[in-house]
Amino acid sequence: MEAQDLACAQKKARREGRTIVFIDESGLSEKCPVTRTWAPRGQTPVIQQSFTWKQMSAIAGLSWWRFYFRFFDGAIRGEQVIEFLGALKRQIRHKLLVIWDGVATHRSRLVRAWLEQQDAHIAVAALPPYAPELNPVEAIWAYLKKHEIANLCPTTIGEVSDFARRRLKSMQRRPRLIQAFWKQAELAL
Repeated sequence: MEAQDLACAQKKARREGRTIVFIDESGLSEKCPVTRTWAPRGQTPVIQQSFTWKQMSAIAGLSWWRFYFRFFDGAIRGEQVIEFLGALKRQIRHKLLVIWDGVATHRSRLVRAWLEQQDAHIAVAALPPYAPELNPVEAIWAYLKKHEIANLCPTTIGEVSDFARRRLKSMQRRPRLIQAFWKQAELAL
């Protein structure tokens, strides 16, 4: 989606009274994202972590001024996408224009059938393939993993969930950070 395509989507959303929401998913596990840190000179920092293959997934939607998120155990499937879209519909209350990537879950029969039952309350547009830089929600995940939960050494997936949830709620209350997500995707207001 180039700038011209986004401008057309914005005009269409405005004309139809729709709120534009970008959506994306990400995974989290007990394995901590390692980033640079500091330590006294001569003392190399050591991160000790226990790691199992338990994972959880998160889905987020970003409107112009706010973002919404939910966590799910395991991978995100059609049922979870529907649950998230339903919650988004209840929270925003305007007609929605959802912009997301072309992952198979978004194109599943279950999701398409649910969208058709929404009486055109939710319209969908797809980002071009291999263009994550155009989705500002990717910046939410990058910031969460590189800044908010970096070097976290949890012992259970529940700790990851609790900590990530608190950090995302904190991020929701920072309007400048939300604007930065838009700017990073070069979709600034």
